[in-house]
Amino acid sequence: MQINGRTFLVSGGSSGLGAACVTEFARGGANVVICDVSERGTELERELGERVCFVRTDVTDGAQVQKAVDAAAQRYGALHGAINCAGIATAERVIGRNGPLPLENFTKVIAVNLIGTFNVVRLAAAKMLERAAEPGEDRGVIVCTASVAAFDGQIGQAAYSASKGGVAGMTLPIAREFAQHQIRVMSIAPGIFDTPMLAGLPEPARESLGKQVPFPSRLGRPAEYAALARHIVENQMLNGEVIRLDGAIRMAPR
Repeated sequence: MQINGRTFLVSGGSSGLGAACVTEFARGGANVVICDVSERGTELERELGERVCFVRTDVTDGAQVQKAVDAAAQRYGALHGAINCAGIATAERVIGRNGPLPLENFTKVIAVNLIGTFNVVRLAAAKMLERAAEPGEDRGVIVCTASVAAFDGQIGQAAYSASKGGVAGMTLPIAREFAQHQIRVMSIAPGIFDTPMLAGLPEPARESLGKQVPFPSRLGRPAEYAALARHIVENQMLNGEVIRLDGAIRMAPR
């Protein structure tokens, strides 16, 4: 699938990895619907013009995601792909200074990162099925965001690692199910990237994190994630796999 003239939904598209995807795809000629709780998506909408549409969306809310999916089809004629970048990160031990981790804290991370991703996948795929496709042609492409924490999570990342492990774990079974519909499903597992999640850290701390990456010894750039997402869309043999995008890093226990 070539992105020019196609329509994609990007959850978490107001900032970080998602915003990089919005920019990459729109500048490549695609139409993009930004789904995010942050109103910063309106800034990208103004910057990138009529190819981009912002729909305020909580990915954990089925009605709101359905509204965004419908908006994509109504405004641009069809939905061809979905890039899932919405997510939150926490750093809390299971047993902390104040006792056991509150269950609602764990539940919230799972709800946004895992259930929210699944919510977008199911509704976006259903909309893609409304579009006719020739035999052998991609009817749709879905890219989800896992994390290296899914495989080597650190102390304090139980909730985050569980949520991202769930994303990685559902990639293959959904890809197998959707194969009959000519919809591909992939996940990217980023390492340490220069996103708003790290923006609040002091520069020495950011540099220290970057030096943990074997090569290149720096933080990943959101544009590099976006470039891989685009390549996944355009390379039809990529299906049912999780790709680590991490400079060969393997996270230490802490």
